[in-house]
Amino acid sequence: MARDYYEILGVAKNASADEIKKAYRRLAREYHPDKGGDEKKFKEINEAYQVLSDPHKRSQYDQYGQTFEQARQGGGFSGFNGYRDFSSFADAFDFFNQSRQAEGREEDFGNLGDIFSGIFGSGRRSRGKSRRGQDIGVDAEITLEEAYSGTTKEFNIYKTVACPKCQGSGAEPGSEIRTCSRCKGSGQVEETGRAAFFSFSQVRTCPECHGTGRKPEKNCSQCGGDGRIKEYKNISVMIPAGIDDGQVISLKGQGEAGSQGSPAGDLYLTIRLKPHKTFVRKGDEIFFDLEISFTQAVFGGKIEIPTLSGSVELKIPEGIESGAVIQLKGKGMNRLRARGSGDMLVKIKIRTPKNLNRRQKELFDKLKEEGL
Repeated sequence: MARDYYEILGVAKNASADEIKKAYRRLAREYHPDKGGDEKKFKEINEAYQVLSDPHKRSQYDQYGQTFEQARQGGGFSGFNGYRDFSSFADAFDFFNQSRQAEGREEDFGNLGDIFSGIFGSGRRSRGKSRRGQDIGVDAEITLEEAYSGTTKEFNIYKTVACPKCQGSGAEPGSEIRTCSRCKGSGQVEETGRAAFFSFSQVRTCPECHGTGRKPEKNCSQCGGDGRIKEYKNISVMIPAGIDDGQVISLKGQGEAGSQGSPAGDLYLTIRLKPHKTFVRKGDEIFFDLEISFTQAVFGGKIEIPTLSGSVELKIPEGIESGAVIQLKGKGMNRLRARGSGDMLVKIKIRTPKNLNRRQKELFDKLKEEGL
């Protein structure tokens, strides 16, 4: 029996999305194979996170528990003989309700159409619908300097890829792919059943060809006919200069592989900007607090300060007040997909003298006498 995903990540069942993400990051760093971690444990952590980080998958998992994966892969749920579309069944019950109410009877079985559609979805599938692979979401943590100049990041992602033996077709090399004999190439089958005093019909995805309408004469011995296998894949992503926290980079076709040669999903990379010890970023502008001495504030002068493009000499005007802001044109962030850079805003903070010696106190006494 599969382990509890919440237990794998070490979080409570009512954990927030942020708590789940923090637990995943911590465990992924601890068990990553490249850092000497346990590969099997790392795969478990990834699998748990892929489910619990997706609100829809998490809802299904919370509802069906340990049978979630089998139900999701098999297209049905234990005890319902594979029926996922109960729309016809529910419509019959709703009609039964209306009939009984018209006869003046008080019994009301509720809107079962709403109940079953909420649990199982509509279940209607368009003929020949491509079984596109799932999208993948990944967070990328970068420094402010990397965001300023742009960088390239490498990611080792455990995902489904096209089977190398059958090239994603699902067929054993040398065998043919034929029209499915069960659905006659439509990708759907219709089944009927009875409940009490009425019958209902159900159109669902063909269980033989999984909706493709075609089936290998002999399934691939490596992937079992699915056309996909799970493995770690290194993906290199170029992050452009000027990108900001929360922005997303989309990589088409870099998500999970589709089954039996269907298109792959996409990879969505969400940028997370690490806090900087010196600078604060707001859009294209960079903010920097500069502490100066009392005498520097009085007499002015030149001070060397850091910027994202290197050190520069800042001119402090005479008599500057604490809280004043000096603007450095073009010394802020590079603009994303545009020319030029934002500005750097230097906020002045005057350092109050402390622990003065006797001579210094005498000098300040004289300044006080002069009314300064």
